[in-house]
Formats: sequence, C-alpha cells, structure tokens
Amino acid sequence: MVTIRLARAGAKKRPFYHVVATEKRNPRDGRFIERLGYYNPSARGQEQKLVLDVAKVRDWQSKGAQVSERVAYLVTTVPAEVPAAPVAA
Repeated sequence: MVTIRLARAGAKKRPFYHVVATEKRNPRDGRFIERLGYYNPSARGQEQKLVLDVAKVRDWQSKGAQVSERVAYLVTTVPAEVPAAPVAA
C-alpha cells in the first residue's frame, strides 16, 4: 500500500521534512516513489515553510494512496498561492 508521509532530513535539532509517496513497509527515511514537496517547520524570514504540489497529492489519493495525519493537516493549510514544488527526481 502506498502512503504519503513525511521523511525527515536536516541536522540534529533542525528538522526538515520531505513530503514523499512511499510504500508503507519502507522505513521513514528510506526509499520513496516520488517527492511531492517539503515542510520546513523552523523556517525564518523569507524562507518558505511549506512547498507542496497539491495536484500530485490528489493524484496519488485518487490511485488509492493513504495520507498520514500530519500531511493531511498540511494539505488543508496550503494557501492557493503556494507555488508547486520544483521536484528533482
């Protein structure tokens, strides 16, 4: 089963999360199918706190992917003017 969840990156005490579509059995920071954006909870100044490609999230949901609680909350908080994530594979 595919799930959309956060994969942690960043240094100790400075969390940074990638929003990824991954197989549910894979480890949290392990292999993923597609990167859908990122979430930076410690963003300051001009840094963007959330960049998310909502269209891709909806596409994965239409294919049967389950969304984690935190990602579901982040999707609802995305303003309409947030640009789509420039994702490099």
